[in-house]
Amino acid sequence: MNEFGQKGKVPLSERLSVSPEEASALTGIGLTSIREAIASGDLKAKKHGRRTIILPDDLRVWLKTLPDARKPIVESPA
Repeated sequence: MNEFGQKGKVPLSERLSVSPEEASALTGIGLTSIREAIASGDLKAKKHGRRTIILPDDLRVWLKTLPDARKPIVESPA
């Protein structure tokens, strides 16, 4: 079997899709949060039979839409 015949042998940079579990591992964002984003429609995903797949471009778009991390502005009492 060639290197493309086994899922684990295709480098991630060449993969056309990732699973929610792989998206979680790649981003460091919890699997529950990934699944919630899919369920809400914030993160686009596709179905192939029972499998849920995420296109890498859709994962990148979703990550870019997440809010910026900012420190809250604390006003000193006057």
